[in-house]
Amino acid sequence: MTHVQDGKDGKDGKSGRSLGRRFGWLWTANAVSALGTRLAFDAFPLIAILVLHAGPTRVAVLAAAGPAVGAMAAVPLGPWAEFRRKRPVMIATDLVRCAVLLSVPAAYALGVLGFAQLLAVSVVVASADIAFNAAAGAYLKSLVGGPDLLVANARFEATTWTTTMLGPPLGGAAIGLFGPVTTVVADAVSYLLSALGIRAIGGGEPRPVRTGAPTRPRAGDLLDGWRYILADPALRPLFLNTVAVNALIMATAPLLAVLMLGRLGFAPWQYGLAFALPCAGGLIGSRLARRLVERFGRHKVLIVSGALRACCLPGLVLVRPGTTGLVLVMVVELGIITCMGVFSPVFATSRLDRIPGDRVVRVLAAWSVTGKAAIAVTTGLWGALAAVTGPRAAIGAAGVLVLATPLLLPRREEKPETDAVPARAAGG
Repeated sequence: MTHVQDGKDGKDGKSGRSLGRRFGWLWTANAVSALGTRLAFDAFPLIAILVLHAGPTRVAVLAAAGPAVGAMAAVPLGPWAEFRRKRPVMIATDLVRCAVLLSVPAAYALGVLGFAQLLAVSVVVASADIAFNAAAGAYLKSLVGGPDLLVANARFEATTWTTTMLGPPLGGAAIGLFGPVTTVVADAVSYLLSALGIRAIGGGEPRPVRTGAPTRPRAGDLLDGWRYILADPALRPLFLNTVAVNALIMATAPLLAVLMLGRLGFAPWQYGLAFALPCAGGLIGSRLARRLVERFGRHKVLIVSGALRACCLPGLVLVRPGTTGLVLVMVVELGIITCMGVFSPVFATSRLDRIPGDRVVRVLAAWSVTGKAAIAVTTGLWGALAAVTGPRAAIGAAGVLVLATPLLLPRREEKPETDAVPARAAGG
């Protein structure tokens, strides 16, 4: 994987820029947990179908309700984590995810695994995901700064798409060879290894203190993340754009599966190939992001890549049976994912630059909660729409709506907050 070939010191093989040993451990931990997550892609729905013989309704509930409820449960975790050291929060959430995931193979071995347990584990994992990602964003901002922040986010993005390309096929093969809970075990172990990697980062981390206010989170802090996002002239359009685009893209995924695997008669391996190969575009895009920013400026790259990723989606409505249809899906997905590979690290860097250090966790948690809830609601609505109009028409409706999302992108570049470019941590 990418982090192996570039080395534990976090050095990029092409740019020659080292982000230090501490970032190297953080990157390694991220890569290991990302691979575990991708290996276990769709593991719970598969277990529900193969082990519990669940029908479509219960599988849909598991896929949508678990993450949605988990997002709601994570709302108080942002203020709670804001005024705690971030590495212990990251380690704790990794260990929580490891423990609850291991309960699934344990219950399966004992013959007591049930749907309620799968749903509960899904909720806990979704909540821990949000808390971890928010704390990790704050920790990354304290670890690297200036142009290094974009380099770091680009490496994380490259890791995401590499594991997305490799993980599901390997996970599917593992399930076929070793049984339905195999990838859940692998995912649990990956979180344990991630916790060990984060612990190996070492170095001191001062305890955050609320200046001039009570040290304990207040009830009003639960909404502070959303208040800050909506009041900021740069964050607000990015928030609305990313939530809308991600929700519409994700809402089409199950509809496209129904269309390709059902009416159009594609084999499962063809469907998997159609989405695995284009992930190479995410790796390419993440590698190009820094160079494009250096040449054209951050704001222009953000606007162009954000608009292009929206313009590709309507092409999916044209998919037809046979090789031509398969190639069309690959080309469209390649365009979307390549643009996302460029957009995402630039967006993540711009977002961190805008958020003051004492609000990062709350803002990122609020952002993630909204995104997950929007995906769950939109997926449900589009499923209902497809039941009335058919999957192709529903995909077309999402494609038309997503064409309007570039209008939500910021029209001018805002200056970053005064504390947005911190000095790199010692040893980092």
